[in-house]
Amino acid sequence: MYLILLTKNQTPVIGWIANLLGIIMNGIFNVLDFIGIPNIGLAIILFTIVVNLLMLPLTVKQQKFSKLSAKMNPEIQAITAKYKNKKDNESMMAQQQEIQAVYAKYGVSPSGSCVQLLIQMPILFALYRVIQSMPAYVTKIGDTFRVLANAIFNHPDGVEYLKTAGGTIQSTVSMYGKAIDGGNVINGIVDVLNRLSSTDLATVAQHYGLSQLTNDSGQLILSNETTRGLIDTYNNFIGLNMGDSPSYLIRNAWSVGAWGIVIGALLIPVLSAVTQWINTKLMPNAQAAANGDSSSMASSMKMMNTIMPLFSAWLCFSFPTGLGLYWVAGSVVRSIQQIIINKRFDKMDFEDIIRKNSAKSAKKMEKLKKRQEMMNTYASMNTKSIQNRANSVRNSAPASSESLQQSSPPNEKKSYDNKDKKDAKPGSITAKANLVKQYNEKNNK
Repeated sequence: MYLILLTKNQTPVIGWIANLLGIIMNGIFNVLDFIGIPNIGLAIILFTIVVNLLMLPLTVKQQKFSKLSAKMNPEIQAITAKYKNKKDNESMMAQQQEIQAVYAKYGVSPSGSCVQLLIQMPILFALYRVIQSMPAYVTKIGDTFRVLANAIFNHPDGVEYLKTAGGTIQSTVSMYGKAIDGGNVINGIVDVLNRLSSTDLATVAQHYGLSQLTNDSGQLILSNETTRGLIDTYNNFIGLNMGDSPSYLIRNAWSVGAWGIVIGALLIPVLSAVTQWINTKLMPNAQAAANGDSSSMASSMKMMNTIMPLFSAWLCFSFPTGLGLYWVAGSVVRSIQQIIINKRFDKMDFEDIIRKNSAKSAKKMEKLKKRQEMMNTYASMNTKSIQNRANSVRNSAPASSESLQQSSPPNEKKSYDNKDKKDAKPGSITAKANLVKQYNEKNNK
């Protein structure tokens, strides 16, 4: 499977969501360009705010589920303790019914939290895709890189230099330039250029003679000694290049004594860890077990909440600074949202919510009970109808035999009367007809 960045993601669901989010990102960047500040860093921050606001209903619903679960958990644990050593089918079914009744009482679903996460996961993957592949979704950025790609494609050396340049250029081609060999050469070149560091991009530009290239509007693509090019304009945010990793920025800035860039590059991973840690602290507390100790799941969550901020800080050092900025902005926005949600929940009367959910559950159970009773009544009526038909057929058998005799033609009746009674089998129609005949002959004398 090719890692094609410029080509939009075609994965079902994730690709669809990425296309939608790409439209939002493209719109934000166009607005910034219209007002004269076309900047990827600022676009990422605004994009993160917009997407988190769109996901706010899911966040509120998930937090509400967590609050109700915290109140519901002791009852679930009591039921579990009640049936702890009972493994027979009857006890297990009774346990399940009681747990379902508690869920109904609080108006939550056993899979409620999982459903919210399943909905959010494709969105998060799609967000990462859009941030990582800006030229694929933002038209102006893609067109700018495409000017360079066309020049490389038409150069006598073509893409062979990229494949044999060695170092990080060659490794970038092998990882992200699969479209070059897959037939979409221009897209493959843009994929590679989008992932190159500033130094590698300058090396490529020098080999291919790209320093004087301009777009259709006459704007310079790459920077020179006197003019900042479009790519630097797009990528530069508070002195940091969004396409370079913090580790790269720190190494290069340290060598020339650019301490402002060193501090800014260090702040990205540090802020990523700190803001995520604050975000986890604002989330609802882990639920406690009946004995007051943290459950195994709560302990695991606590460990994850400690490890993940540190892990994100480590990733930020090697990933592009733009991705780290997205993580920082996302954590800040979620923290603000969480503070607002917590204040709102503090004003809510959850006991009243539980009472209303209990009333709804009781009405629902009553409807189910009436429906079951109605179905039982119909089933009983059908059974009686079948039984009555069977009795009717059974009771009409002798009369039918007599009627058969009376309605038969004379010659057939005579043949029937002369039939040997010994040939009739007990319980057969013939035997019953003989009994009727004998009864009539006896009473008519």
